[in-house]
Amino acid sequence: MASESRPSVPLTLPVLPLDDEVVLPGMVVPLDLSDTDVRAAVEAAQAAARAGTGKPRVLLVPRVDGTYAGTGVLGVVEQVGRLSDGDPGALIRGLGRVRIGAGTTGPGAALWVEGNAVEETLPDPLPGSVTELVTEYKALATTWLKKRGAWQVVDRVQQIDGVGALADNSGYSPFLSVEQKVELLETADPVARLRLATAQLREHLAEQDVAETIAKDVQEGVDKQQREFLLRRQLEAVRKELRDLNGEAEGDESDDYRARVEAADLPENVREAALKEVEKLERSSDQSPEGSWIRTWLDTVLELPWNERTEDRYDIRGARAVLDAEHAGLDDVKERITEYLAVRKRRSDRGLGVVGGRRGGAVLALVGPPGVGKTSIAESVAHAMGRKFVRVALGGVRDEAEIRGHRRTYVGALPGRIVRAVKEAGSMNPVVLLDEIDKVGSDFRGDPAAALLEVLDPAQNHTFRDHYLEVELDLSDVVFLATANVLEAIPEALLDRMELVRLDGYTEDEKVVIARDHLLPRQLERAGLEPGEVVLEESALRKLAGEYTREAGVRTLERSIARLLRKIAAQHELGDRELPFTLGPDGLRELIGRPHHVPESAQDPAERRTAVPGVATGLAVTGAGGDVLFVEASLADPETGAAGLTLTGQLGDVMKESAQIALSFLRSHGAELELPVTGLKDRGVHIHFPAGAVPKDGPSAGVTMTTALASLLSGRLVRTDVAMTGEVSLTGRVLPIGGVKQKLLAAHRAGITTVVIPKRNEADLDDVPAEILEKLEVHPVTDVRQVLEIALAPAVVPVDVAA
Repeated sequence: MASESRPSVPLTLPVLPLDDEVVLPGMVVPLDLSDTDVRAAVEAAQAAARAGTGKPRVLLVPRVDGTYAGTGVLGVVEQVGRLSDGDPGALIRGLGRVRIGAGTTGPGAALWVEGNAVEETLPDPLPGSVTELVTEYKALATTWLKKRGAWQVVDRVQQIDGVGALADNSGYSPFLSVEQKVELLETADPVARLRLATAQLREHLAEQDVAETIAKDVQEGVDKQQREFLLRRQLEAVRKELRDLNGEAEGDESDDYRARVEAADLPENVREAALKEVEKLERSSDQSPEGSWIRTWLDTVLELPWNERTEDRYDIRGARAVLDAEHAGLDDVKERITEYLAVRKRRSDRGLGVVGGRRGGAVLALVGPPGVGKTSIAESVAHAMGRKFVRVALGGVRDEAEIRGHRRTYVGALPGRIVRAVKEAGSMNPVVLLDEIDKVGSDFRGDPAAALLEVLDPAQNHTFRDHYLEVELDLSDVVFLATANVLEAIPEALLDRMELVRLDGYTEDEKVVIARDHLLPRQLERAGLEPGEVVLEESALRKLAGEYTREAGVRTLERSIARLLRKIAAQHELGDRELPFTLGPDGLRELIGRPHHVPESAQDPAERRTAVPGVATGLAVTGAGGDVLFVEASLADPETGAAGLTLTGQLGDVMKESAQIALSFLRSHGAELELPVTGLKDRGVHIHFPAGAVPKDGPSAGVTMTTALASLLSGRLVRTDVAMTGEVSLTGRVLPIGGVKQKLLAAHRAGITTVVIPKRNEADLDDVPAEILEKLEVHPVTDVRQVLEIALAPAVVPVDVAA
């Protein structure tokens, strides 16, 4: 059976408005009589009470935003007096709910209304659900009161038996809003009112639990920070005591960095950037990863030699003497360094050391085959100039960050190799060798060769900016020397920024001098031999250079000398040879075997490659320098071979086209050259280049293929002592080619005595050493007919047999 509430007889009461406040039945509240409306209602109630019997009664009505609620509370004025602050006040007890009706008149200035008292009835006994609701509310109220520490109120709440009175007790709850209290006031059903009060209390307790959890987490964090702060202060105190014991100066890490930056001789822009980083370090926590990045960056900046420079050695003759003493040959490099020093000296004498923020650095590219001394000449340059020397190996570098550095946001970031080279040198004007610049690669991490463009540009490198440093670094006073084996592998834009110096290889005489003055003393020391214990005659060194090695450089020659000395040292330890020992050319075979490279002219005539028609000797340039190149031609049997041209030897497209041009020229001019070319229509032509595993390309073998085909068709042998190079055209013109110096050096090494070159390459002979030209008979030609006249020997077999 549900609870009921029914209206009773009407009541006429003065209205006591409550602004933003609600009084529920059962509550006793003090009210301030200084408010006009409150005082008017109390005075009117007192006047009415004097006319009748009983205590003054008022109607307590909530007024929210100027609007009166539809239900009020019958209140009895228990006492009128002074409040705790001394103001006049009245103590009023709420008795029951009253439905407000129409307005009426009454004594005093108060507003009088008619209302009906609401009487509440509940079934007896109470249903189980209501009993459970009462229990739940009391439990929630007890929990809330205990959290607030109001233990004396807990018993009072537990003693309330009425359902409506228990719900109205929520009026004391400070967490309820005015709207929630008005909702409780206007809910006449006591069970529904208790259910609403329970829900409001439950929601508040849930919010309070969340707030307490958050406050607990915050407090734990604060406690942790306070504990960390306390421990750090204790740590600082321990460090201070240790510093006092060791006699060290007082000051923390950031103060130490600030002092180091201010004491360092840094450029102004670098100093400003460093001080900003010190300020960040002072603000950051010791546990912050940013702090370690800043410390590493500051250490790198402070270790760089921003204003350290070595004085150049302006003794030009002394510098040239150093270069001559440490290297034989390489006159082009020595002259360029001598010119550089001479210009630097004159500019210094005239006070022109720095112009436009730039100094007089140099960027040289040393290009040549392996073993000619490109790397070692760089050390000699630094020695001659009195500068520090640093080598940067670029072979196989594929990451652009290796040159420009990593961004500081990456873990383990480092400056690039250029900055590290300057740091390692300890000077802002070292000689930096960029070794194997042609071996630089590129992939998804960028192109290091593109990053080198700024480094090697004299017009830009005075403001070089490394990604790690992010401050300008002046590289304009650095002498950059780059080494490469293959010129074509260097990007054109990068090559344009460097001054090219070619090292085409050594003559046999230069090799003998290098072996005598440099290689032999070094290998004697490495073999544990005294200088006078083993003596190699000059003729033995010449034979080693000419017949046991055939290269542009001297690496293989040095290995051969080392092998000789090891053999002699081992034989001496075994008791088979006495020291000192003098080795001549005849003793080489016994120690290191037979020669590997015997000149064609020194072989038996029947064993030479050109002993049959159709074989010619050409000249080529490879990554290892110049080399001789043999061309073989043959004709297929008309009954078994198909007509056409077959090319073998791993040839490139340009060389294949040169073979087509040579064949077309002979077909069109065969009658003029007295060659039986009519048979070429039905017979296949095969041209082969031995050493088929080595790729070959280029147009310079055109005259060699033409000569080989002409030899095959005419039956005339190609002279053994003749080698040739040049591009051939369809009209028989001999066109210019490159690498003349390297090719002539290769011809000399191979024992060739006569060389045919294009007429338009005659000016290149100025680069060839005079001692080589004296031993070679060079024929500049303009037409392939001249080549055939020089290269072909008189016919020894009939033409039809050769064909």
